[in-house]
Amino acid sequence: MRVALIGYGFAGKTIHAPLLRSVAGLDLVQIAHRNQVEDVFANPTVELVVISTPNATHFDLAHRALSAGKHVVIDKPFTVTVEEGRQLIALAAERGLFLSVFHSRRWDADFLTVRALLAGGELGELMHFESHYDRYRPKVQDRWREQAGPGSVIWYDLGSHLVDQALQLFGTPDSICGDLAIQREGGAAVDYFHVVLRYGKMRAILHGSNLVAADPPRFILHGTAGSFVKHGMDTQEPALRRGELPGSPGWGIDPRYGTLTTATESRVVETIPGDYRAFYEAVSRGENPVPAEQALQVIEVLSKATAG
Repeated sequence: MRVALIGYGFAGKTIHAPLLRSVAGLDLVQIAHRNQVEDVFANPTVELVVISTPNATHFDLAHRALSAGKHVVIDKPFTVTVEEGRQLIALAAERGLFLSVFHSRRWDADFLTVRALLAGGELGELMHFESHYDRYRPKVQDRWREQAGPGSVIWYDLGSHLVDQALQLFGTPDSICGDLAIQREGGAAVDYFHVVLRYGKMRAILHGSNLVAADPPRFILHGTAGSFVKHGMDTQEPALRRGELPGSPGWGIDPRYGTLTTATESRVVETIPGDYRAFYEAVSRGENPVPAEQALQVIEVLSKATAG
């Protein structure tokens, strides 16, 4: 399948391009900036367009790509409004085209480990699930992600990962309670979120901040039979930042294991290796790894939490 990549900033250059080049069956033939997209849409040899641009541009570019008869992959978040997502889903269905969203953190090592642990039942009935995306960036940077505007806030940019993972594990919540704030001096966009998803007795807490200097937990789970705590983020994005190739020795291995504690023991749980290539490998086989309908559910949760 011949692929064009629109957007060659951090995500396009560091994440999408190396992954696309690493997967057999996908041929990255064109890279374009936003002011060059007409060349992509007019190119009859391009079959798939990957959109890796600022969040507020996703709808327009995807709509134009689908209208030009191209299959489309959009970096997360899918769109910045629910209505935009619905329109793209309808257009893709009308044209008989593939539409997928790059929720790559379904293939994080720690998330795969948590999913397997829950499936194994060692925690008993889960009562408390906590998922963090914390980092220490006290100074506001001059980039679109930290400027006021649709979809530019940390809740949409990073929270979308945590929401998608929670929906994969637990489905649609009974209710949502969101607390969003701008905490850094000079900030113009939300840089803190604490969102509670209610599932009967169980609570799923999604938390993110740019003012966490300590080593925060990535996952905290408490059940009727035990607890699991895992520190450290997945290693794949840092590896890509260093220029390491997907699939190179040690790819996707997370050396920071989590700890499972029960009434009778405490032991480390080896982390299952992650692999972001799985997304594009599915695309190369003609499968949709993240259907747009699932990504739309993420936007619904993001919107509800933002509304309070």
